[in-house]
Parts: sequence; C-alpha cells; structure tokens
Amino acid sequence: MHSESPLTALNGVGPALAKKLEKLSLFRVDDLLFLLPLRYEDRTQLVKVGALVAGTRCLVSGEVLLAETVFRGRRNLLVRISDGSGQLTLRFFHFSRQQQAQFQPGMTVTCFGEVRRGAAGFEMIHPEYRLLRENQDAAMNDSLTPIYPATEGVQQGRLRNLTDQALRSMQESPPAELLPASVTSKLGMPSLAKAIQYLHRPPPDADIEQMLAGRHPCQQRLAFEELLAHYLSLRKLRALAETEDAVALDGGAREVADFIADLPFELTAAQDRVVDEILSDLSQPHPMMRLIQGDVGSGKTVVAAIACLKAIACGVQAAIMAPTEILAEQHWRNFSEWFRPIGIEPAWLSGSQRAASRRESLQAIADGRAQLVVGTHALFQEGVEFHRLALVVIDEQHRFGVHQRMALRDKGVSNAGHPHQLVMTATPIPRTLAMAAYADLDTSVIDELPPGRQPVSTIAVPQTRRDEIVQRVRSACADGQQAYWVCPLIEESEVLDYQAAQASYEALSEALPDLRVGLVHGRMRPAEKERGMQAFKEGLIQLLVATTVIEVGVDVANASLMIIENAERMGLSQLHQLRGRVGRGAAQSHCVLLYKPPLGRIAKERLAVLRDTNDGFVVAQRDLELRGPGELLGTRQTGLPDYRIANLVRDADLMPQVQITAGAIAKSSDTTAAAIVRRWLGDAGRYGKV
Repeated sequence: MHSESPLTALNGVGPALAKKLEKLSLFRVDDLLFLLPLRYEDRTQLVKVGALVAGTRCLVSGEVLLAETVFRGRRNLLVRISDGSGQLTLRFFHFSRQQQAQFQPGMTVTCFGEVRRGAAGFEMIHPEYRLLRENQDAAMNDSLTPIYPATEGVQQGRLRNLTDQALRSMQESPPAELLPASVTSKLGMPSLAKAIQYLHRPPPDADIEQMLAGRHPCQQRLAFEELLAHYLSLRKLRALAETEDAVALDGGAREVADFIADLPFELTAAQDRVVDEILSDLSQPHPMMRLIQGDVGSGKTVVAAIACLKAIACGVQAAIMAPTEILAEQHWRNFSEWFRPIGIEPAWLSGSQRAASRRESLQAIADGRAQLVVGTHALFQEGVEFHRLALVVIDEQHRFGVHQRMALRDKGVSNAGHPHQLVMTATPIPRTLAMAAYADLDTSVIDELPPGRQPVSTIAVPQTRRDEIVQRVRSACADGQQAYWVCPLIEESEVLDYQAAQASYEALSEALPDLRVGLVHGRMRPAEKERGMQAFKEGLIQLLVATTVIEVGVDVANASLMIIENAERMGLSQLHQLRGRVGRGAAQSHCVLLYKPPLGRIAKERLAVLRDTNDGFVVAQRDLELRGPGELLGTRQTGLPDYRIANLVRDADLMPQVQITAGAIAKSSDTTAAAIVRRWLGDAGRYGKV
C-alpha cells in the first residue's frame, strides 16, 4: 500500500466511512500519519479497584458479580465487578439486550474510563471495555493510548485501528525526508518516520507533560515542517504576484504633493516613510501587496487616501473596503471631505443601500464615473463590475480573512493585469506572527502617533462602583467634554446586545437628566446610526451609549472619557480598539473598564495589560498569548484550516529558521518545495485559491 493511496485501500474503510473521515481532512493514507493525538491515556498498567481515586482515568480488570437493569429516572445497566481489592460499578445508559447478556457472573472484564463517586461507591460511566475468554490475561498496551480528534460516527477504536494500518504501511514505505539533513541536525530533530511513530504510539516512559505542552522534539519536527509548508505556499503566491502584470501608476506626483500640502496637519515622519514605500510600489508594473500596521490614531486613513489619489490621478479606479457600515461610512465622509474640493466624488456601496441608490452606484462604478468607491462586503458581491479597478484598499483586514481579500482583488483582474493591494490593520501583529501569516505581503509600520497625543489613562473598576462612574461622566460633560458608554456583545445575539444597550441608555438618561444622551447600535438603520454619530461629532450629544459598532474608525476629538461595561468578557485587542476612540484631542483622556467580580485569571491578566500599557504591539502580543492567533488572522471567519500541529504562539521561535530554510529550498528545488506544500496543504493551496 502506498501512502498516496485513498483511505478505501485500508481494511474496513468503505465509501460511507471514507465520507465521515473527510470531516477530519482525511483523504489519503498519508493524511492519517499527520492526524496527531490531542492527548494520551495510560493503559499500560492495571490499577487495583481498592486503589482507585475519583477523577482519574485508568485501566481496571475484574470479575463480573452481577448485571442488572434498574430504572432511576431513566433505564440504567449496572454491572458490578470485583478484583478482590474492592468493587466497582460500570454504568451504561445506552445499551442493548445483547450487550446486557454479555455480562455473565464469573466472566472477567477489562475496562477503561473515568472514576467517579456514585451512590454505592466508585463507578465508571460508559467505559471502554473488553470481555476476556477463560484463562485470557487482561490486555495491557505496550504504549500510551492516543486520543484523536473526533467526528460523528467514527469511534476512537476505529481511528486507532486505521492509524495502526497507516503506521505499518509507513514502515514498508517511509515518507520522504523533505527537510535538508543540515536543518534537522542543527535543530536536533529526529527523522520524520521516527517522529510520527513516536507521537502516535509513545512508550510508557514518554514525557507526557512535555508532549501536552507541544515541546517534544518529535512534535517540533512536524511543527517546523508544517510552518515551512505554509510559509512556502505564501511565498509562492508572492512570487506569482511578481510575475503578474499591473498598471504602473507612475503619474500624479503633482496632485499628490498638492494634496499633502493642503492637509490641515503635517504628516509624521512615519507616515512620510510609509507613503514613500507605497508610491514606489505603485509605480512598478507588477501588483503591490503591502500591509500597513499602525496603532489606533496613527493616521493610516490619510496614507490610504494618498495612495487612492495617486491611482485616480493616473486615470484608474480605487476601492476601499471596511468590515462594518459605520467604519465604511466614516471613511466615505473623510474621503469626501478631502476629495470633493479637488473634484472627486467618492461613490458609496453597501448591503443595506436602497435599491435606487445602489443601481446608481453600480452604474457609476461600471462606467468609470466613480473614480473612488467606498463600501463594505458588498464591493465583491455578484453584480458589481468595475470599469478599471487598479487599487484595492482593505481596512481592518483581519475582519475579512484572505479569501475575501482575494475576492475583491479578482474584481480588478483585466487584460491590463491585477490590481495593486493595500491592506491595513489597527491591530498590530507581532513580528513572528506576521512572518508566518503574511509572508505574501510587504509590511509597513506607522510606529509614531501625531504630535500632542497623550496616552489614555486606564483603570479597572467593579460594577459595584457604577454610581461613582456615572457621577464622573456628569462631571466630565459639565466641563465641556464628551463621553462614550459602551455595552459590548454579552452573548452571540444581536437581540441581547440591543437590549443591553437600550437598557443602559434608559438607565443613564434617567440618572443624568441634565445631559443630552444618545444611542447607537448595530440594529439601527444606517441613516439612524449616521444621525446619531453626526450629532455626537457636532457636540449635540454629550454622552453616547453604544454597542461595539463604534470599535473602529470613529473619530471625535472632544470625547475624552470611555466607559466599557462587562470589560472582562472582551478580548484585549477589542478593548484596545475601543479605548482608541478617546485620546484624539488635546485633553487628557480616560478609559474606565467596568467589570463584574469575581474575575478569572485570564480576565485579570487582560485588564492588567490595558492598565499598564497603551502600546498596541504589546497589547497584541499579550492578546495572541491569551487567545491564540485565530482572531488576529481572520481565519475563523473564512473557514481557512487551522494549523494541524504547529501553534503560532508556542512555535514562534521556529519562524526565523523556517524563513532561512524556505529561502534555501526555494533556490535549490521547486520540486521539494511543492512536495512539502502538498504534504501539509493538499492539492488546494491554503491561500489564494478562492
């Protein structure tokens, strides 16, 4: 049997089982080798019944004393066994007559499960068991027992049987060693076959703690190769982009210079540097693929505006996509304010747009009258046809994920080539994570805030002091400042979110009758939200009660106080984004994190990070450590597969060597690079194949 053989080549795998195994991304015999256990159980030793401890999982063998069906709220099969040192009850809720008949008094049974305290002593509920023939010894494993990722209709025993077959096949035909020997030797890693065998069937003396932490050399061997596969895949995309044509945007220098000179503020040195990098990219005849990272308030939007103006001055279209209507509207207002004086009218496109307005926008986009288009996901939907799209700008790119970024890019593919891409994030990404996740992009960092910005002072306060915070809001507004009161999404329900904001709005309106209180939430019509935000911006509303729709893009310089309810339920990056709505003016700003005690360990750590730093990169690193990379990368929203073995936080130290190895392999052998990618990502590349 070859490792490339379909799973149906294995004993016991028919079309029905093969279909179920596809849910675990298992298609070939080879795939089973890389389906690593989630954890291990020790079934190498029998434990005496008299020595059992509640809460442990262990292997027990004993003689059946009795088996009976009882009705205690529901039908139970109780099997009492003894090994001479004590008695144990095996309890089954789902059983057949045939199963009950198996347990004859005097028979010996070996079982494995979790020990619990029951009404009549220790018991195991639905243990795995095996009835022994006369004079047959209890079967103990000679290696730790693996527990694999589960899917409906496929039991652990079946997965172990299939991996046994795959491991035997591997002994006959070992997988190719695709890593250079110099790398595995330098890193002290075992061969691939040895690593796979060890991880599927570890010996009884294996260091389980090290394996559960993912730091065993055998795990690191596989994690390294998986990271390498993803990195090579992204670099391949990058290399392909460099062979693709794009419109070289080498005009518009005067228009750009005049625009920058007319701005009511001076660009920071960091903005100037990033603008130069972008303009240089745009002048090339192949697509720009650049990521701009910048903390909240660092001025990414005006940099994007300069890139768009460059494109428009060269006679092509630019599109800006944002993840929420409120952020897209904010961009549309900003760009309109900047561009209308120079004769450019930005077009608007969103899912909630009225039919007549949408038809008008679509026509203007198709015939080229709309030189700049601002919108939401609606931009890449069916029916949207651009006249000559040459620059795509995506804000808060981690909210979209790579598939959606590519879908918008594809709207601009034409005989002239592919559009340039500029993606932006206010959620700074730690260097090692960016190295792994955005190897297809060049990265620019705006690491400087505009002059005069003061760090936001942050405190965490229990909800029991809510009245005190309400008085603080009254005092700030009496001094001419404005405040936000944010009610986050407590459950995954728009209805509950709306009710929480509505209830807070009513309570605060009653408690602060002397203030003008407004409300903005995600279930409002766009026009209503727009009116509320505009009234707040103009100072007609002093206190704005809002859901997290105001998380990004809202810019009101006079707002100097931010209250966030249920802060303990939110992620660090989201809290940092919300805090970034204040501190945009000259006044000292404050953020109050209201929490419901008692706090768990992670919640305490989150709130402590925000108290201690305003640095978005520090916040992002801690958020990554506490929550993992999925949120930052946008992979959860788009269904992209997670890493099977590697962990971007745990294995970050491997990335520098991954980069070096990828460079060496790419230079020496395209065949090896392709084989590594295929082994880990299959026939479809993880990114870019939409």
